[in-house]
Amino acid sequence: MQDTGIEDNAARKALNDDRVVDGAKATNDPTVANARRQGRGYGRGHAVRAAAAASAGKGYGRRHSVDKHRDYVKAGGPERVESELVKERQRARHEAGVVRHGHSLASILGPAFVAAVAYVDPGNVAANVTSGARYGYMLMWVLVVANAMSVLIQYQSAKLGIVTGRSLPELLGSRMSDAGRFMFFMQAEVIAIATDLAELIGGAIALNLLFGLPLFAGGVVIGIVSTVLLMFEGGRTHRLFEKMVIALLLVITFGFIAGLFIAPPAPADVLGGLVPRFSNRDSVLMAASMLGATVMPHAIYLHSTLVNDHYAGGEERPTTRELLHGSKIDVFWALVLAGTVNLALLILAANSLYGMKGTDSISGAQHAIVSVLGPVIGTIFSIGLLASSLSSTSVGTYAGSEIMHGLLRIKAPMWACRVVTLVPGLIVLWFAPNPTEALVIGQVILSIGIPFAIIPLLRYTHDRKLMGKYVDGPIKHAIFIAVAALIVALNVLLIVLTLLGIA
Repeated sequence: MQDTGIEDNAARKALNDDRVVDGAKATNDPTVANARRQGRGYGRGHAVRAAAAASAGKGYGRRHSVDKHRDYVKAGGPERVESELVKERQRARHEAGVVRHGHSLASILGPAFVAAVAYVDPGNVAANVTSGARYGYMLMWVLVVANAMSVLIQYQSAKLGIVTGRSLPELLGSRMSDAGRFMFFMQAEVIAIATDLAELIGGAIALNLLFGLPLFAGGVVIGIVSTVLLMFEGGRTHRLFEKMVIALLLVITFGFIAGLFIAPPAPADVLGGLVPRFSNRDSVLMAASMLGATVMPHAIYLHSTLVNDHYAGGEERPTTRELLHGSKIDVFWALVLAGTVNLALLILAANSLYGMKGTDSISGAQHAIVSVLGPVIGTIFSIGLLASSLSSTSVGTYAGSEIMHGLLRIKAPMWACRVVTLVPGLIVLWFAPNPTEALVIGQVILSIGIPFAIIPLLRYTHDRKLMGKYVDGPIKHAIFIAVAALIVALNVLLIVLTLLGIA
């Protein structure tokens, strides 16, 4: 009984000591180190108790102490001690004014909503409005399927970041040669520039519609405002950055669904759009482009970073299991919101713009909305488009910065990353006679980058050395393979058809 009390006191001392390192007190004692190693298979708490028992046993003989500790484990004692210690630490933390927010579900939410901005960028706006204006409600089911696939992919990216503590670009960079890292970075940077191009053009068009600004001047304004927004990314202001992006996402939502309240669609027509079908070859091509362009490469790269940057300010993190559970909820609701926005755009076009000409461009769609639903709804639509541009271009630059950091191990200032992606877009706005064509080219370039992001994610989440007990099981891995193969195949088809002038 005396030995047991000594072990209890030693366990308390080891758990409460501020010099505890990785769950066990730093020491050069080989017996303690061995006990700590033995504890790895049973969790950090077991390792601490084993180390503490070995330390406490120095006066009585180390072997005797470790043997007594093993008997104590079998008797179920450590569980009772651990429960008491947890309560003591919680009381001490409360008395000291330290409040733990890590277990709060609300504190975990946020990263997926930032990543979800990629799914409501100006490119998606153009595709959904065009689909609804051409084919009515017929391709609604395509958006539903695409959104379901996006939920799986974004959760896998979040899961990789949570379990490994590293982003997808970091993992890629650690497994490549110098030449491989540079080549991979170059293609990823081209994708980031193409992403920013689409978002910059959308914002410039929105400012032109709202204030009559020339496209180039509008692009400059978008670049300046988005750079200011990026100043809040990182460190203690990262949560503020998340809140601002989420606020813009809510503006996007209101801006794009407002028209449905003025001219509500018939419920029967909406439900009919959920039945999979096609009318002709062109509708098949449109469905392929909608599915293929749904998943954005930069959203995959970035989400694995966002889940860790969410706690960059030094806030105590929840456990891995809690983070994964919270991330499932985060991803589900974020992409339900993004999917709702995309469906609203298609339904709005199907209900109010069906059969109208000139809706293949964003500005043409806006003018059609004004003529049918009035200038107020047209203005709200333009505001939603502006919010879409500002939020998505900021998130795209953020992704480019993390790709550079992970692959090249260079932490460049955010403003420098913004300049790299902004300048090519401004050049296109200055010289391109038809920015909508540039938007289409940008979407094709994005399609090229999909396999480079989704295939490594597929491999790493099925790597037991990386994921440990959180590795994907055979059923989930098979589903992910099927989803990834479908998306990659559709993107390849979209590229080929575009090059042949068919799509």
